[in-house]
Order: sequence, then structure tokens, then C-alpha cells
Amino acid sequence: MSQEDLKRTPLHDAHVRAGARIVPFAGYAMPVQYAGVMAEHHAVREGAGVFDVSHMGEFRVTGPQALDFLQFATTNDVGKLKPGRAQYNLLPNERGGLVDDIYVYMLSEGEYFVVVNAANVDKDFAHLQGIAARFDVNLVNESDAWGLLAVQGPKAAELLQRHADLDLSSKKKNSVFKATLFDFDVMLARTGYTGEDGFEIFVKADEAEVVWDKLLAVGFTPAGLGARDTLRLEAGFPLYGHEFGDDIHPLSSHYTWAVKDKAFHGREHILEKASGHKLVGLTLDKVIAREGAPVKSGGEVIGRVTSGSMSPTLKVPIAMALIDANCIEDGELTVEIRGKEYPARVTALPFLKK
Repeated sequence: MSQEDLKRTPLHDAHVRAGARIVPFAGYAMPVQYAGVMAEHHAVREGAGVFDVSHMGEFRVTGPQALDFLQFATTNDVGKLKPGRAQYNLLPNERGGLVDDIYVYMLSEGEYFVVVNAANVDKDFAHLQGIAARFDVNLVNESDAWGLLAVQGPKAAELLQRHADLDLSSKKKNSVFKATLFDFDVMLARTGYTGEDGFEIFVKADEAEVVWDKLLAVGFTPAGLGARDTLRLEAGFPLYGHEFGDDIHPLSSHYTWAVKDKAFHGREHILEKASGHKLVGLTLDKVIAREGAPVKSGGEVIGRVTSGSMSPTLKVPIAMALIDANCIEDGELTVEIRGKEYPARVTALPFLKK
């Protein structure tokens, strides 16, 4: 795909003005960094950063069988949601893998908002349309109508509070609610994907750039895809296309809590078949293991690295890897990097304990 074919978020011009390095990601031209990955990473861990996540997709689900539809389409228990609450969830496929990992927001009785990964918007919508045909439900793709900004970090709530019209401290994690921010009507969700406290700001697409500029003006540091990857890796958060995928069994991960024993699409391929692999954390010495690097035990390949980087906070190389579930206790693991094997220690996730 050429640069001209890439989609642009409502904040593209703002990224260019800020001098961001723009790269292709999930079909979009996205900022990978502004001042540098390390500076942006530490700004989020120690202060407050803001990410453009407008490339994510948003679907609205309404109708008398909206709950029944989402219960069948996903693995988590949507029935536990109350109005104003959000839930991390998974979209299973028919062969024991995942169409996507998603967030489900319950706005009111019979009205839900579903946020999906950018690369999967069309696939997810077609998949859900197929299931929706069995239910009395209305499914609408509103992805182009929304700008989505994520503010993250220990000072994010304090900074945002000064410009919001309600008490943010009263909103617990996984809350979703309407608010006025900088005199704009927005929807706020307290979810997050870096391991830090923060809010997602859903704003009309044509108002997103103004809100972004105001966030920078009051002290938020712009952060790109590079910092997102190091932050979420430290937090042990899986990323679709790496730790989750169409052919990766979700029970391989440490997110088994998001798969409930209930009736759902593809249930027999997930709950009734062992995955054979397990997602583990690895810590190495000095060398960085990138995605795809073979993980070995006794000279035999037992799996692959799914994500790897130097941890800016812990200052050691860390990685996640899917390996043969029978080899987790072996202890003598190595990772092959450029033809040479390096010792790797299995480490409990998350790497960064908060």
C-alpha cells in the first residue's frame, strides 16, 4: 500500500505540525514518535501522555436483543454490565482463534458501543453482521464519525479534571459517561491500555483536532505507537496480531478470565480443545528478542517470540512468547537471535508491577 493509499485520522495535520515521524499502521498513516520513544514512554509512566487512537473502530449496537447478540458473539459475560460500565471482551471465530479483542461499553438498556482494533474494522463488522442476522438487533459502523484520544499516566486525571464539568475522581475504572471537556460534548471511558490510569476521549471527528491541541496546551505529552508498544509490553497486555490472532487459541494467554463457560459462537473450539501453547514472559540479558525469534529448549524450537523490546522502566530486555505448554517448567530456555542462542528466563506477567 502506497503512502497515498493510507487512511488519515482527523489528527493527521496536527501530527505533521508536531514533527511526528509518520509510518503505515493498520492501513493508516500514524505517528510512531514525536520527541522519541523513551521520552514519550517516561512521560506516560511519570506524568501524562496523549495518544491518537482515532484509527480504532466504533460500532453501535441497539435493539431488543442487543444483549443476547453480544452474549453470543463474545466470550465474556456481557450480562454483568450495567449502564455506564465497560468490559474487555473477545470475539471468537469458528476454529478456536479470535476475530479480535474488543471493548464493550453499555450506554443504556439495549444500547451498547463496541470498540475494535483498527486493522480489523471491516473484518469485525462483517463477522458481527453475519451473527446479527439471527437477532432482533441494529448494528451500525460509526468509525468514521469519531475521533478517539487516549490520555494516560499518573497525572492524567488531575490535568483532565481542570477542564471537565464533572468529578472524575468518582468514576471508577471501566466507567463510561458523557461529559463536557474544553466546552465540547464528549464521551469519556476510564479504561486504558498502558497499565496507567487514564481516560479515552470519544469526540466528534471534526472537533478532535481542537481537543488534541488543547490537551497539549495544558500539559499532555503527545505519544506515538513506539511508546504504546513499550508501555503495553511492560504491562503484559496482549496485542492483536501478536499475542492474539485468528489462529491463536485465547486460552493460551493469561486472559483466560475473559472466556466464560457460557453459550457463545465457536465455543466448542475454545472451551473443549486444549490450546497446546502458553503465553509466557521472558527476560533476557543485554540482547533484545524481536517478534518471530525462535524460543528453544534443549536445542529444539518450542515456540516463538510474539513481542519484544528493551523495557525503558525496568532497563532490561523483555519479551512475550507463545511456547509449548509442556515446556514451561524446563527453565533452560534460549532465544535464537541472528543465529546465536541467548539465555532467557520465564518471568511472571506483568513485567511491571503497579
